[in-house]
Amino acid sequence: MGVKYNDKEKQFHLFNEKISYCLGVSPDGEVGHLFFGKRINEDQTLPLLQSRGIRPLMCNLKEDEDYTKELALLEYPAFGNGDFRSPAYEVLQGNGSRVTNLTYHSYDIYSGKKSIPGLPAAYTNSDDEATTLEITCRDDVAGLEVVLFYTIWEKYPIISRHASIRNVGTDQLTIERALSCCIDFPDQDYNWLQFQGAWGRERVPVERNLSDGITAIESMRGHSSANYNPFVIVKRANTDEENGEAIGIHLLYSGNFLAQAEGDVYGRLRFEMGINPKWFSWPLKGGESFETPEVMITYTKSGLNDLSQNIHSFINNHIVRSNYKNKPRPILLNNWEATEMNFDEEKILNIARKGKEAGVELFVLDDGWFGKRNNDYAGLGDWFVNTNKLPNGIAGLSKKINELGLKFGIWIEPEMVNEDSELYRAHPDYVLGAPDRARTLGRHQMVLDFSKKEVVDNIYDQLYGVFADTDISYVKWDMNRSITECYSLGGDPDKQGTVYHRYIMGVYDLYERLRKAFPEILFESCSSGGSRFDAGILHYAPQTWCSDDTDARERIRIQYGTSYGYPISSIGAHVSASPNLQTGRATTIDARANVACFGTFGYELDLNEISEEDFERVKEQIKFMKEYRELLQFGRFYRLSSPFKKNLSSWMVVSKDQSTAIVAIYKDIKQPNEPVSLIRLQGLKETALYTLNGEKEFYGDYLMESGIPSIWNEEPWYATEGDFTSKIYVLKSNVTK
Repeated sequence: MGVKYNDKEKQFHLFNEKISYCLGVSPDGEVGHLFFGKRINEDQTLPLLQSRGIRPLMCNLKEDEDYTKELALLEYPAFGNGDFRSPAYEVLQGNGSRVTNLTYHSYDIYSGKKSIPGLPAAYTNSDDEATTLEITCRDDVAGLEVVLFYTIWEKYPIISRHASIRNVGTDQLTIERALSCCIDFPDQDYNWLQFQGAWGRERVPVERNLSDGITAIESMRGHSSANYNPFVIVKRANTDEENGEAIGIHLLYSGNFLAQAEGDVYGRLRFEMGINPKWFSWPLKGGESFETPEVMITYTKSGLNDLSQNIHSFINNHIVRSNYKNKPRPILLNNWEATEMNFDEEKILNIARKGKEAGVELFVLDDGWFGKRNNDYAGLGDWFVNTNKLPNGIAGLSKKINELGLKFGIWIEPEMVNEDSELYRAHPDYVLGAPDRARTLGRHQMVLDFSKKEVVDNIYDQLYGVFADTDISYVKWDMNRSITECYSLGGDPDKQGTVYHRYIMGVYDLYERLRKAFPEILFESCSSGGSRFDAGILHYAPQTWCSDDTDARERIRIQYGTSYGYPISSIGAHVSASPNLQTGRATTIDARANVACFGTFGYELDLNEISEEDFERVKEQIKFMKEYRELLQFGRFYRLSSPFKKNLSSWMVVSKDQSTAIVAIYKDIKQPNEPVSLIRLQGLKETALYTLNGEKEFYGDYLMESGIPSIWNEEPWYATEGDFTSKIYVLKSNVTK
């Protein structure tokens, strides 16, 4: 692992055992892209991958008429200098010009990796885990300096990138576009895989062919959104789960973003990702700098499962920060679907007692415990206990919960405020809203202006008082509306283009301060479910409530799509009541648990209201989860059969030593005279003999080459049961055989 510099050719080669990323200085002094893919010899001198020779309508260098930026592969391209594709950045100068020309100035190579002030970023646990290359480029006319950061990781086929834009002159500059990365591919023979949806149906994988023109996804909602996730896979058309080349690009950012692939008419492809440039404008005075969010770029030639597995491990080891890092998560019981806001202390304790009897470890009090919070119209912003519901306060309730032998957690929504609240009455200027304009509401609430430090300070002080006074082990951090009327009241008109970004920086600041003050708390991000499920937020909260949709059938699809880019330990998944609150669909208690166990796992219902038979099943489910949750949450995860393509879907996890595996098979709709399918397993040791559910024995090679049949002659569960049924298989082996 390392970075090798060829001084004669001015070429840089970042490499480890799996990948190479090569760049160098182009004839005009700009930093160009040379290669990205499977590891190649680090002594190889690489040619510029562009056609030579003059072509009509192309603009070329006066000193070298054979060289044109329009055909060049570039690392951080500019506007206005002969490259007519989308630029990575744009800077407005005092004279009104947006034309810039960055040229190579210097470099630095060092062990380890720096943090990015105020932003989430991957980190090293020791300096020998990564090597970083900094390339400094300058435009002396504009007084502009851009530092490009590249980190290569020892154990992962991953490159981390971001840029720092600095004003090294005296005149003010205004950044109007500042993407985190540009990757120029020498060909267009790729497909684009995005993860889209809406509330209740998040992260559906959708594949498109790439060709000439622009393919893009974005968010302008103020958060990463359920509509389009800031994670994209660029893959060869024949790449599947087991074979083929693919590149996954994550943006470690939770605000407005743009991900774009632009194919030109010369067969090249440009991929760019970063902060959405729409309504973004960032003034820089002399000496000031702006840091772009980080991107994580993952490469494989071994299929999408390999890509995902590398991402899962990297996020768990180099993005997540928590006392729960790489540790099994507590099994919880949440009261929301059981009571919503209609509860008192005794009702809560009654639910908690039943949870304790079942084996639950953590009780979570959801929305409705604070201010005048009896419905959606009031209370947000007032983070003090509603003593009409909880006469002994949060501290008194938590003590009683603890005395039952349970940990205690609460729900908060710190970024929002209701008009009917003490906070809004005292500080109407604390909300985002355009002057003299009506305000749009979402869930009867407004968005607090987290671009203002005094607003973040106010919420921090309120929450600190609650947390410090209570034995809290878990916090569910919700966010239930997108940003509209994005204007900071009383703010400088020339700085309104900074508000979206400063807002999310304020969210990160509040998270960071609470994390440091209460390191024992497990934070779970929630944004109407999975509307801010991104790699950036996982830097502060190691898990995210995957979706408000807890229907077992829908959750198979949501969790399957989520698994492409996010580890199973980050997926908040619970068993809820049936018929389901969101879909009205009825499923068995086992069907619900068989999906939720591939996640953080918990219950979202009143266990007092289920049948005795189902309650016994709950106790068995919790017993199973406690035995296998470390494997389920941190094992090597494989997607086997897609719910988006077949009536039968499946996935599995395998232990690091390959001695234990758990396989889930899910049937969607009951069919008459159903066919028998074979589910081919993955990741097992070929020569090991595995016992399946303690009964049947199969060698690993057979299970991977032939597979598990969907119908056993002596156990025809698939044929006899109805819709939305499932089966869990536990495979155990002495892998030394």
